[in-house]
Amino acid sequence: MASIVGSKQAEQLKQDGNHYFQKNRFGAAIDAYTEAITLCPNVPIYWTNRALCHRKRNDWGRVEEDCRKAIQLDHNSVKAHYYLGLALLQKEQYAEGVRELEKALDLGRGANPGRYIVEEIWEELAKAKYMEWEHESTMRSWELQNLKESCESALKETHMLDSSQTEGLKDENSTALLKQLEALGEVFMKAAADDIPTEVPDYLCCKITLDIFRDPVITPSGFTYERAVILEHLQKVGKFDPITREQLLPSQLVPNLAIKESVRAFLDRHGWAYRIQ
Repeated sequence: MASIVGSKQAEQLKQDGNHYFQKNRFGAAIDAYTEAITLCPNVPIYWTNRALCHRKRNDWGRVEEDCRKAIQLDHNSVKAHYYLGLALLQKEQYAEGVRELEKALDLGRGANPGRYIVEEIWEELAKAKYMEWEHESTMRSWELQNLKESCESALKETHMLDSSQTEGLKDENSTALLKQLEALGEVFMKAAADDIPTEVPDYLCCKITLDIFRDPVITPSGFTYERAVILEHLQKVGKFDPITREQLLPSQLVPNLAIKESVRAFLDRHGWAYRIQ
C-alpha cells in the first residue's frame, strides 16, 4: 500500500516538474523531479526529465550523471543516450559522444521514426560529425601541404645536382622537372579529393527533400524515400506513392539497407556532406 501511495506521489511530483519546466522554472522543476526520484528511484523518466532541466542550465556534469543512471535502469532510453551524447560533446569527448548520439538515433528510429526527437538527434549528430570532419580535414590538409613542399624541395635539389653534372642539357632537365612537379601536384590533388565538397550523388538523396538519406525506406514500386518524410506524406496528403501515385500503406515500407550502407560509406569518406544548410 505504501509503495502505491509513493508511486502516486512521485507521479504527481513529475507532473509538477513538467508544469514548472513549461514555465521555464528549471530550479523548481529539478526540485520536483528530485523528490520523485527519492520516492521512486527506479523510474528512468524521472532521471531524464531532471537531466533535461540540467541541460537547460548548461550543467553538463549533472546531465551526464542523471543520464548514466537512467541508462542503468533502461538501456533503451532514447532521451538518456541523446542527452548523454550532448553532455559528452560538451566535455570534448567527441568519439564517445558521437557513439551515444548514434545509439539514440537507432533507438529512436526503432521506437517511433516519425517523432520530432529523431530529427533533432540527427541534426546534433550531423553537427558533431561535421565538426569532427572539419578538424580532421584541416589536419590532413596541413600534413599534405607539408609533405608536398618537402617532395617539391627534394625534386628541385635532385634537379640542381643533375644539372651540375650534365652540362648542355639544361633545357631537357628543366622540362623533366616541370613534368615531375606537375605529376606530383596531381598526386596530392587526388589525395585531397575526398575533403573537397562537391555534390551528393542523386541516388543517395530523397526524391522529396533532395537531402542525403538518413533513414531510407523502399516502396513496392521500387522508389526510395526518407522514412519520416514519406510517413508524413501518407498521413497528411494521402496513402499513395508520390511518384507512381499507386496505393501505398505505411506497412509496405521496407528499410533500404543497401542505400543506408551506401550513405554510411559515403559519409565516412566525405564528412563535409554532414553539413546542414
